[in-house]
Amino acid sequence: MSRATSSAKPLPAPALASASTTSRATYAATLAVVLFGYLVLPMSMSGATVAVRRIGDDLDASGASLQWVVTGYFLAASSFMLVTGSLGDLFGRRRVYRLGAVVYGAGSLAAAFAPNILLLDAARTLTGVGAAGVMAGGGAILATTFTGTARTKAFAAMGSLSGVGLAIGPTAAGWLVGSIGWRVMFGLFGAAGIALFVGAWALTESRATAKPRLDRAGIVLFISGLALTMFAITQGAQAGWGSVRVLGPGVVGLALLGAFVAVERGVARRAERPLLDLSLLGNRRFSGWLLAAMAGGVAFGGMLANLPTYLQGANGLSSGDAGLVMLMPTLPILALPAIGGRLVTKGVPPRALITFALLLMAAGNVWLTVLHPGIGAAALAGPLVMIGSGQGLVAGVIDAQAMSAVEPERAGMAAGLLNTVRGSTQALTMALFGSALITLLEGSLGSAPSAARVATGAIPAGPEGAHLADALTDAWQVILVAVAVLVAVAAVAVFRLLRPAVAVDESAGSASVTEGPVRKEARTPVGANRH
Repeated sequence: MSRATSSAKPLPAPALASASTTSRATYAATLAVVLFGYLVLPMSMSGATVAVRRIGDDLDASGASLQWVVTGYFLAASSFMLVTGSLGDLFGRRRVYRLGAVVYGAGSLAAAFAPNILLLDAARTLTGVGAAGVMAGGGAILATTFTGTARTKAFAAMGSLSGVGLAIGPTAAGWLVGSIGWRVMFGLFGAAGIALFVGAWALTESRATAKPRLDRAGIVLFISGLALTMFAITQGAQAGWGSVRVLGPGVVGLALLGAFVAVERGVARRAERPLLDLSLLGNRRFSGWLLAAMAGGVAFGGMLANLPTYLQGANGLSSGDAGLVMLMPTLPILALPAIGGRLVTKGVPPRALITFALLLMAAGNVWLTVLHPGIGAAALAGPLVMIGSGQGLVAGVIDAQAMSAVEPERAGMAAGLLNTVRGSTQALTMALFGSALITLLEGSLGSAPSAARVATGAIPAGPEGAHLADALTDAWQVILVAVAVLVAVAAVAVFRLLRPAVAVDESAGSASVTEGPVRKEARTPVGANRH
């Protein structure tokens, strides 16, 4: 039997799930707590980008160690997303959510008091681990609390709030850093972690009906493989891409990820629950939405993480003024998710909408090559608004459509995989963007230490500073064109992957075309025993 993909509409007030024993207030509280987490946690990532230069000045840090303040958070969150999702199935999703909130809060408070860059990096990495528990646990809680259309709407709201948090982070952080300092900023995120922990008591506990066996080998291989691969990428610009410091962990990391794939296939063959069900990747439409999420991260993430540093270094803006400029790509994300959802509701094919949005972001990156020292806000408005508009149009649509492309029995795992892919792409994009800047600068300046300092905005005044700012601008322009090409190619691939499915009626000998996935209805909701 075939059916069309359900479209996202505003969440209704009546009962939202099939379990009549759960009150309407519990549904509302569940949605409020989970969405608050998806609003605050991305702010902690994107907000730190504005604070990087001030942190570098205060702690005498630069290069990869300074960029790890941002990259470490993303890496840890991405690496542990699948792990915390599996632990939630085993020990209880609310329990993992609460633990994640505690770790997130503790890491943020540790960052606020860190005396040096190494301890700050460690604290931010710990914060990312906690964020994984909150985000993966929150996604699983939504998947097991809501059913049918209500679940699709809840995931769409989750995606929208995540985009909003990512968007307003630089502006809020720019004001905080400029007025009360980066340490207080991290302290406030610690307070948010405490609020999430308290709010989690309003959630309903749930775990898988059949208690799964923990895939320990998969957990170790996935975390270590991704961490080593990321470490190699972040070290590439400073150590040289052919050095042992890069090739060693890079080769080992990729080998471990290859072993992870082999182990997961073996676990599936034994009819046990793997950390990642690789058959999800065989779902063409789900893979299309995964690729769309990746392309959006490439188009938006590198610019979001690094442009504030350029504006402060090459343009001499304060952290607060840089945050205000970053409103240009982020304001559309506050306004357009609802419009994107409404367009789908009115009949615009999601396939056409995501392709248009990706091409819009590609064009925006090309347009951003007008960047130069001393450029005014008016000249930046066009490309930045264009990039933000593409991101905003599909901020909630990707999650809603991706979740509707898989069977309800695998909704939790699919949500975890989507968040892992999105977070990993953003982390890789930030790392590669920063590494590419340093590599290109080293080629023009002839000094790796100088390139690392310039890439993080440490540009002095005077004629020498003007030369360094021009070199940084040239590097930016090369990278922006490369990003645009990648996103445009991804847009074409997404368009092909999301082509309508053809359902064949064997009895009538005819075929019909549908935009949605072809699947059988589940006779029972996602297996979850509430306690």
